[in-house]
Amino acid sequence: MTDLAETVLLPITGMTCASCAGRVERALRRLPGVEDVSVNLATEEARLRGRTPLPALEAAVRQAGYGLRQATREVGVSGMTCASCAGRVERALLRVPGVLSATVNLATERATLHLLPTVEEAALAEALRRAGYDLAPLSLDDMAQDTAPDHRRLLEVVAAFALAAPFLVGMLGMALGQHWMIPGWAQLALALPLQFGFGLRFYRAGWGALRAWTGNMDLLVALGTTAAFGLSLVQWWQGAQHLYFEASAIVIAFVLLGRYLEHRGKRATGAAIAALLDLRPRTARRLDGGGVEREVPLTSLRAGDRVVVRPGERIPADGEVETGAAGVDESALTGESRAVEKGPGDAVSTGTLSLDGRLVVLARAVGGDTRLARVAALVQAAQGSRAPVQRLVDRVSAVFVPAVVVVSLLTWLGWWLAGAGFTLAVLHAVSVLVIACPCALGLATPAAIMAGTGAAARAGILVRDAEALEQAGRIDFVAFDKTGTLTEGQPILANVYPAAGESQAVILRLAARLQAGSEHPLARAVLAAAGQGAAHPAENFRVLPGRGVEGVVDGRRLALGSGHLLQESGLAAGALAAAAAHEGRQGHTLSWLLEPTTPRVLALLAFADTLRPGAVGAVAALRARDVHVTMLTGDGPEAAGAAAAQLGITDVAPGVLPAQKAERIAAWRAGGRRVAMVGDGVNDAVALASADLGIAMGSGTDAAIAAAHVTLLRPDPALVPATLDITRRTLGKIRQNLFWAFGFNALGIPLAALGWLSPALAGAAMAFSSVAVLGNALLLSRWRAA
Repeated sequence: MTDLAETVLLPITGMTCASCAGRVERALRRLPGVEDVSVNLATEEARLRGRTPLPALEAAVRQAGYGLRQATREVGVSGMTCASCAGRVERALLRVPGVLSATVNLATERATLHLLPTVEEAALAEALRRAGYDLAPLSLDDMAQDTAPDHRRLLEVVAAFALAAPFLVGMLGMALGQHWMIPGWAQLALALPLQFGFGLRFYRAGWGALRAWTGNMDLLVALGTTAAFGLSLVQWWQGAQHLYFEASAIVIAFVLLGRYLEHRGKRATGAAIAALLDLRPRTARRLDGGGVEREVPLTSLRAGDRVVVRPGERIPADGEVETGAAGVDESALTGESRAVEKGPGDAVSTGTLSLDGRLVVLARAVGGDTRLARVAALVQAAQGSRAPVQRLVDRVSAVFVPAVVVVSLLTWLGWWLAGAGFTLAVLHAVSVLVIACPCALGLATPAAIMAGTGAAARAGILVRDAEALEQAGRIDFVAFDKTGTLTEGQPILANVYPAAGESQAVILRLAARLQAGSEHPLARAVLAAAGQGAAHPAENFRVLPGRGVEGVVDGRRLALGSGHLLQESGLAAGALAAAAAHEGRQGHTLSWLLEPTTPRVLALLAFADTLRPGAVGAVAALRARDVHVTMLTGDGPEAAGAAAAQLGITDVAPGVLPAQKAERIAAWRAGGRRVAMVGDGVNDAVALASADLGIAMGSGTDAAIAAAHVTLLRPDPALVPATLDITRRTLGKIRQNLFWAFGFNALGIPLAALGWLSPALAGAAMAFSSVAVLGNALLLSRWRAA
């Protein structure tokens, strides 16, 4: 992040009055290098002249109590070939005034920028052009298209190996003691188009690196092959019999092969996004005002349209079922294998499949606003992010290429001084340049991240970024919220205890009339049990805040509510006291049906919140991994204890307020624990953000999902141990890849310097190292949640 020169506009957030503008202006004027400042409250912008680092400006604005309006932009970068290229692109983008941070992913050939909204794309393109690269705007559809086969690359590889084939035959003959090498003029004729036709890209990219006073893989290839080609050309002109055109020709062919295989591997790691976007149908059956179905392109669909989905068709928009019923396969989006029954009023998502019924759906969200598009965007963001372990690679890459050039020169000098002769010394130096190409080093981390997050997404696990992935791989302590996380969060009526002289059927009818029309979870449970979803509401109905409801049913004034309502009425539980104590020990919620005018207690209703199907197995799986499991809940001790006993959790904290959840998490972290918090409600948002890893159930609130590092697309606790499993496997692949990449160069460079590797063998080995790293990462694609 460099200095801002001359005049710049800073978009300021949080200003509400003239005094705010004055405070911002004074804060900026105090900074060294700022010559003039004017703040416009109407446009919420500060215009500065001078030269001050952007971080200092941002810090001054924040210290004054305001903020800079920032944007996130993702762009494609073409021309990168190694880890040092990625670092050079980052440095070039950070030199653009207004760019706050830049993260470049070599595997996806994308840069994620945090910048001021005033930064123009032309400035980014010019910065990259000066560094020797090109910029291209991207969309999610571009990512899907990247997975299409690239026939041009394949044809280049085939043509390159066709030209290099006689050299390969000649090398094989030499190994067998035969002279199968073609004449010198024929060698020159075949090597020339390889060197200056197929190899022209290496000169262009290498020249761009030199202009930026840095180095990259292309520079190494250009230097090495040019030295071998030039040496052979001079020797051929002098009439020498033994030439080395095969060194440059075969190296270029193998480098092209390696890049083609890398490109294929990158397409495979991007398959998760392509598979998601392929779920979208190309057309939709829109229902016009006259009830006529018209097939229209998906792009012409708008929110508010009504669409028809026939059996076997995919739903084209997020929306609500108006009419019809069908089993809907949501497995591709949520990972849930069982069909979900959908009927009037139920929400449906783009890309899910109607199995056996005709639905009329009112579109609520289309295009990029759909859940499918948001999921794809989250996966893409995670795949483009950088794990903290990548910083080591960045530091090495910054000095790697210059160091290799120095080692190559020392190799040439050493062999020449040792009397090996100029020609042999050059060949050993060329081998060092070729074997050192840092492709594998640059691909080691991003390839594993892409494959791991893609596999997780297919199972219904969305990892927000690579830093969260690295944190998840180290978790040893998991804290669960109870309601809506380990339990369904939708209470059912477990038992009804009528008072003497009352029947259960009459009690249910009276309670249903009182609760008719209410959206309270307990009201829905009563209506479901009574089978009176459309029961006639009570007369003179009113809510008793914090206690219950009351109204007139069949001329009788009744009330239904909690134990507080019972106490206020001055009534005693009487014969129902024993039942109330028993239900309380089970952790059930109690409601009392009262007739205050008599006054008497008519019945006791007990509600249970059932465990989610995978909850017990999830807890057991975590404990089997030596992960400590605890439960944090706002419920009382009896309800919390009863649920914990069923789940096999021995560490329970009942009656915990939202702020107290965060405090407990902070204490565990201070004690050296790596804590994951799993929740779904607004009251869990603070705890989710406070944990090393926040995991939000996809059925939860937007606040919980926004605060979390990982989102589970379906409310299945079994995905929690699955999350820890895939993240640990991904971290393992990153470590394996880095070990291979570092180890390959650490072993290969000395072997080449000692003369044990010819340039041709070095080129083949270099290509193999990149393919090995990608292949190892792609093994993660086989992972499936247990």
